[in-house]
Amino acid sequence: MHRYFAFVLILVALAACTSQQITYQDIEKQLQTQLILAADGDTLHLPEGYFKFSGSLSLDGKKSLVIRGAGMDKTVLSFKNQQEGSEGLKITNCENLRLYDFTIQDTKGDCIKIQKTKNLVIRNVKAEWTGKPKKTNGSYAFYPVDCDSVLIENCIAIGASDAGIYVGQSRDVIVRACEAFHNVAGIEIENCLRADVYNNLSHHNTGGILIFDMPELTQSGNGVRVFNNTVRKNNYRNFAPEGNIVHEVPPGTGIMVLATDNVEIFDNKVHDNKTIGTAIVSYLLVKKKHNDANFDPYPKKVFIYNNEYKNAWYRLPALSYDLGRLLWLRFPLKRPAIIYDGIKDPSATGPDGNYLEQYRICIRNNSNGTFANVDAGNGFKNISTNPAPFDCEHPKLQPVALPL
Repeated sequence: MHRYFAFVLILVALAACTSQQITYQDIEKQLQTQLILAADGDTLHLPEGYFKFSGSLSLDGKKSLVIRGAGMDKTVLSFKNQQEGSEGLKITNCENLRLYDFTIQDTKGDCIKIQKTKNLVIRNVKAEWTGKPKKTNGSYAFYPVDCDSVLIENCIAIGASDAGIYVGQSRDVIVRACEAFHNVAGIEIENCLRADVYNNLSHHNTGGILIFDMPELTQSGNGVRVFNNTVRKNNYRNFAPEGNIVHEVPPGTGIMVLATDNVEIFDNKVHDNKTIGTAIVSYLLVKKKHNDANFDPYPKKVFIYNNEYKNAWYRLPALSYDLGRLLWLRFPLKRPAIIYDGIKDPSATGPDGNYLEQYRICIRNNSNGTFANVDAGNGFKNISTNPAPFDCEHPKLQPVALPL
């Protein structure tokens, strides 16, 4: 049976209690109670207003629940003085969950963390840390992990000390029409199977869009498409805590593929990122130790085409990073738009040492898409700007289809 839980009625009821002062703890307790008692199929309405919370809100094991605010900037859940828990909204083991039309801000940890949930839609939601970006901000604004069928649409992420919109170890993912800025990574897809990232604006982050595979996780990534995005001016200082993998991303990075196979990058506008437009690199370049014998550190079958690269003015790359110094020394006046570290998986190469056809790195038809293979595996001795060995193509990946 479909029922409505009207959080606004709770506030009215509290307001009627003239003999007792209303505190934000009352509101917090009532909302958490509603989340616990909500029945499958309920809609929980959050009214317009600014509401303070001292502890995490949690939701577990619900089906077909809708949490709807009055509008992205009209319903604001603030955790600025959070005393308990680290996440703002922590969700586990749900199905057919919908989060619409509110803002969540200033949590100690992640703003919205969602685990083991199937058929998830987050639409018109802002997750942010107010004030100047800093390393004590939470890691992720949006953080679905180990989920199936995920749609993040028309959302805004600001100020995350790791990634604004992060989707990890999930299957069938769409991130579209979102905006991310003043994060270390604007959008990050990590160890996901079948993901489409399109029509997003990622700007003024350290790195615009990252496609990563990491060791010691439950699955490897494969089948990621990044297209029709605007990735510009991602030159913000890297404020990630030391030890995080994104701490290794040089400021001025547009798009980076790290160790992920079967990636397609096309029709993006990659503008004014001071260090590199697109980088394709092996995990070996990161030089972080791991204990995953099955981890494949080499990116393979990456196809980059029809992108527009442009830099309106000259800027120095990030000279405090090895990659930035290398590019400045080897290409002091005009850096390549696309670089490949040249480190190959020896199990996927032929007798000539080149990748077999199905594993090749293919790059073609990019506007201003100058290129360099920096030969990182041989100490950068034989850097080549010849694109001919990479002029190839792979069959197009199929769009992600969600049963929503």
